[in-house]
Amino acid sequence: MTGSRTFRRLALGLALGLAALSATAADADAPQAVAAPASAASAPREVLVMLRSPPPHARVDGSYGAAGYGDAARAQSQARVGARLAAAHGLTVVTLWAMPALGMDCVVLALPPGADVGASIAALQAHSEVAWAQPMNEFHAQGHADPLYPLQPVAAQWHLDDLHAIATGRHVRVAIIDSGVDDTHPDLAQAVQARANFVDDRAWVAELHGTAVAGLVAARADNGIGIVGIAPEAQLYALRACWEVSASQTLCNSLSLAKALSFAIDRKADVINMSLSGPVDLLLGRLIDVALAHRQQVVAAVDAHAAGGGFPAAHPGVIAVVDAQSDTRPAGLANAWAAPARDLPTTVPGGGWRMVSGTSFGAGEVSGLLAVMDQALAESDNPGAAPALRLVRLPGGGIDACASLLHAAQSSSSRATLAPGCSAVLAAAGGGATGRSP
Repeated sequence: MTGSRTFRRLALGLALGLAALSATAADADAPQAVAAPASAASAPREVLVMLRSPPPHARVDGSYGAAGYGDAARAQSQARVGARLAAAHGLTVVTLWAMPALGMDCVVLALPPGADVGASIAALQAHSEVAWAQPMNEFHAQGHADPLYPLQPVAAQWHLDDLHAIATGRHVRVAIIDSGVDDTHPDLAQAVQARANFVDDRAWVAELHGTAVAGLVAARADNGIGIVGIAPEAQLYALRACWEVSASQTLCNSLSLAKALSFAIDRKADVINMSLSGPVDLLLGRLIDVALAHRQQVVAAVDAHAAGGGFPAAHPGVIAVVDAQSDTRPAGLANAWAAPARDLPTTVPGGGWRMVSGTSFGAGEVSGLLAVMDQALAESDNPGAAPALRLVRLPGGGIDACASLLHAAQSSSSRATLAPGCSAVLAAAGGGATGRSP
């Protein structure tokens, strides 16, 4: 593998040229999160109402219908509750969706013009059937024999050849909760094992942000084109919970993200990537807690301009990813990890590649590394006794990818497999462990 990559570096490294791959600053940099609405005109016009769900609760599987239900009678009962609440407060039912991971159901109600969001939420929460109500929050995406491999910062910084001598993310499930992924892209051939569209009233479409993140996680190796993903044999769940409104703006909301998280939890995704940021959201926080309790890794992009790094990056237990080259890092972010996040070549819709920048894409790299570590953990000498995955920290907050993988592998044979790059790094660091994630 390494020899063929070296040849490609010499023969094809400049073949495509940066001109064909570069993007303008507005296109390449992921957009930043916006502040919560400050005026009635810009305030959310929908609320999410979480209904207590009597057991037994339906499962999120193939038996679910459009709203996630397998029990038609129970769905009708909850629909009647939603309609009654709407009528009592002059609201309109938009949709109803099961949230089995929480044992609840979510009804979306639209507010009439001029209605006060806070007052409506308070009135709804007075009903015994309601666990809680909240605004519909808005989120923004954060910005091998493969000819572009030499241009990938992680190729050298994370010693990708060495890592792939041990593990490539085989059989590890990574959920990409993002905009639409181009699953027909040749560098993502057979990478997407499942896809689902949770954006209401918008048909599935391949979009830039989701496709770029997917390529950084799992672009196929040694296929003679493009790049190499951090986990080139990982299995992707392409979960469209966001939609592009322009070349530089990708939006999501509470409900679409909650649907995607529920899917990822039920389908037992090993790693859940959320390259987005927005306001603190109770529903999403509860679902993230369920995922973490199931030992699913959740990775999120940090918004350096938001208090505490933004949500979900600041949520306890989430692996928060910052730009390794940035001097601006939110204070008090306990589980922050630095990854390359500038001028990263990756996949784009239509079978092409381009450079992107932003913590969204650094988060994708970390998700890929966790997938590689997950395979190594599963194939270690004693997987039943192995601890949870732990990243190993370098001074300054970066990730020691070599030591992280070996910690997961817990195998003398894995250490013997390492090529000189990782071995030299570990020897210089005295084993590499300078700190671990909490």
